[in-house]
Amino acid sequence: MRLQILLVCFALAMPTVFVGVVPAEALSCGSGYYRNSAGNCIPSPRRPRAGQAQGLLGTSNIPSGATARCRDGTYSFSQSRRGTCSGHGGVASWL
Repeated sequence: MRLQILLVCFALAMPTVFVGVVPAEALSCGSGYYRNSAGNCIPSPRRPRAGQAQGLLGTSNIPSGATARCRDGTYSFSQSRRGTCSGHGGVASWL
């Protein structure tokens, strides 16, 4: 009887071990990047480097490829509007 219970428990646990297992390297985009809903690796929202926010005469030095400025001052590189700047206070302005 104990063996049968053990086998049933093992059989119930097995599908959870193998179903949905994806190698970490397939999910990882590297440091400073994340995988968006389309499956692309894009830069994580980030703040401009010191001295980058304002250039001479107040001209803007927006990070290359940024698509939005978040309310917390970070720049987003999102490829779609949905979810852009989530966790960063929402979108302050679209670029």
